[in-house]
Amino acid sequence: MKSARHILVTGGAGFIGSHLVERLLNDGKNVVIIDDLSTGNLENLRAVGKNPRLRVVQSKISTCAGLPELAAEAEFIFHLAATVGVELVVKSALHVLEASFHETQILLQAVAKNRVPLLLTSTSEVYGKSAKLEFSEDDDLLIGPPNQSRWSYACAKLTDEFLALACAREKNLPVTITRLFNTVGPRQTGRYGMVLPRFIAAAKKNEALKVFGDGAQSRCFCLVNDVVESLVRLQHCEKARGEIFNVGGTEEITILELAKLVVATLGSKSKIELIPYDQAYAPGFDDMRRRKPLVKKLERFVKFKPQTPLREIIRLTAE
Repeated sequence: MKSARHILVTGGAGFIGSHLVERLLNDGKNVVIIDDLSTGNLENLRAVGKNPRLRVVQSKISTCAGLPELAAEAEFIFHLAATVGVELVVKSALHVLEASFHETQILLQAVAKNRVPLLLTSTSEVYGKSAKLEFSEDDDLLIGPPNQSRWSYACAKLTDEFLALACAREKNLPVTITRLFNTVGPRQTGRYGMVLPRFIAAAKKNEALKVFGDGAQSRCFCLVNDVVESLVRLQHCEKARGEIFNVGGTEEITILELAKLVVATLGSKSKIELIPYDQAYAPGFDDMRRRKPLVKKLERFVKFKPQTPLREIIRLTAE
C-alpha cells in the first residue's frame, strides 16, 4: 500500500461533511472530497475552498474514475454521502434505495483491497418503530412495512451496515459504524424537511411554525460540532473498529415544545400551527413517538459525549 497522503470524505460538501472537512483541515490533514452535489453545496465549503490541502471531486462514487487510487492512497475514509431528509425520502424512495446501497457497495469494493479504515455514517432511523424509551446499539430493530416509502431510508442504511460489517468479517476491513440522531447546526437547510432550520427560518420572519402531527412526538438534537468531535475521536480509536455507535444528544423534547423554545429563544412573534401528517407528507405516514439514544458506549470508547444545551444549539444555528 502507498504511503498515506489524505483523508477521503464522501459527501464532504454536505451539511455534516463540510463541518468535518473544516475540522480535518484545521488539524493539518490533506482532504479529498467526493460529492455529486445532489444535496451538498460548494457554498458549504466557502471558508476552506481555497485551501491548498483540499481537493474536491464532483462525482458520484460509482462514476468516479479515480476512485481506486483515491481509496488506496487514503489513510482514512469517512463515508457520509447519503440522501437526507424525510421529505426527500417519502417522495423519492427509488433514488434513496439505489443511491445508498449501490454507492456504498462500490466504495467498499474499492477500499477492501487495501483495507483502508472506514467510518460509515448510518442513522437512528434504523431503530424503526421500536417503542423503547432509549435506544442501545444492541437493540432489535423494528422496521415498518414496504408499502410505506418512509421506511426505505432505514432499510437502505441498515443494508449499508450489514454490507460494511460483512466486509469487516470476511475481508478484514477496519469498519466503524455510527448511527446519527438529528444532527443540527449552522449551514443546515430546511429544504428537505429538517425541522429545526425550518422552525428557525419561520421564526426569523415571524411566520407560523408548522408542527406536523400532534407535536407530542419527541426527539433529541445534537450540534454538528459535537458530532464531528465524535467522528474524529472514533477515527483515532482502533478499538472502535467493527463496532456500532449511537451519536446524538440526550436532551429530549417534543416537537411542539421545540417550536415554543425556538420562538422564545429568538424573541419571535410567530404562532404555531399543527398540520396533519397526511397533509404534510402522504396518507398513512408513519412516525416514531420517541427517538432518544443511549451514548454510554461512545463515551466509554472515546471519553466524549455530545452535551451542548438545546437553547445554545438554537442560538448558534440561528446565527
